[in-house]
Amino acid sequence: MNAFALTAEQRELTESVGRIATEELRPLAEAGTEGAVNRPLLKAMGSHGLLARLFPGVDSGQSTRQAAAMELCLLREALARRSTEAETALALQGLGAYPILQSGMDDQVARWLPAVASGDAVAAFALTEPDAGSDAAALRLAAERDGDGWRLTGEKMWISNAPEADFYTVFARTDPDAGSRGVSAFVVPGDRAGLGGGHLDLVSPHPIGTCVFDGVRVHREELLGEENRGFAVAMRTLDLFRPSVGAFAVGMAQAALDAAVEYTAEREAFGGPLVKQQTVAHTLAEMATRTEAARLLVYAAASAYDAGEQNLGGRAAMAKLFATEAAQYVVDSAVQLHGARALRRGHLLEHLYREVRAPRIYEGASEIQRTIIARSLRA
Repeated sequence: MNAFALTAEQRELTESVGRIATEELRPLAEAGTEGAVNRPLLKAMGSHGLLARLFPGVDSGQSTRQAAAMELCLLREALARRSTEAETALALQGLGAYPILQSGMDDQVARWLPAVASGDAVAAFALTEPDAGSDAAALRLAAERDGDGWRLTGEKMWISNAPEADFYTVFARTDPDAGSRGVSAFVVPGDRAGLGGGHLDLVSPHPIGTCVFDGVRVHREELLGEENRGFAVAMRTLDLFRPSVGAFAVGMAQAALDAAVEYTAEREAFGGPLVKQQTVAHTLAEMATRTEAARLLVYAAASAYDAGEQNLGGRAAMAKLFATEAAQYVVDSAVQLHGARALRRGHLLEHLYREVRAPRIYEGASEIQRTIIARSLRA
């Protein structure tokens, strides 16, 4: 069931991605180490051209500087329904590399992005700090002038693929008194002297960690975009990816709904299949309705983005807010219908239960999305 009538090409894409995820990516994901970058998984995604879909034209040197938001959503939903690890691997590659794609010079794009698209280089998006999460403009990582470049000093936290990334798109303060107007963006190789960090052990099995910058030298040619315009670089990336976080949530919700429908049809209780109990049937109906409503909002926001409509912040925020909150409800309800068996380590729903919580926080918590929506009503 699809909210919008997808084209034949879009249907073929989602079906193909689903087959690849089921047959090849999921086994590689299961063989990986939780909380660590899974390079064999990334390499397989690269070999199937999935990562290259994030960066149209990069492999031919004719980059369009952006994928279609709708295609990004379809990729993330299809992957999440079969393998959340594969979905997260794709999303983190995109998040870390898009500041270069959108704002970098041609030589920066040529150096890094073909390797990301092939699965040979791991990217990271380094924005959040211990004391600068939802208020990203409050970041304090210092970029102090050093000849024709800068030295970075400070710490980043909750960073995708850290500390294993091959390069980081880093947002640092070049003007201490200018708020969001005093932030610059840089691309920093992962092996640069003075750059360290560690893993963070999270409920969800994502490769997330810290970055510590001890006077890390960055050169003029590693600046992304204009000096003191880095906050806009970050926001351009997040504006594109925000609706697709909702697509990730829709994929998880659909996986949970599929599992619940199958289980309640087979499980015998009170003299018949569990689904014959009205309260169970009504719960399934609510789960399905919320999943489809979330899909509608996500596709609508992505389509509006691709159409170049103005003032998209509110629509993107609605998509992320509703989809992530709906996914939390659907996964929780699926666990309830399955009972204790869903809480066993290794069960699909146990895995989804751990995965589904984080999207309500990252790339703008639900409370921030409500603020964005409220402001858009007055625009």
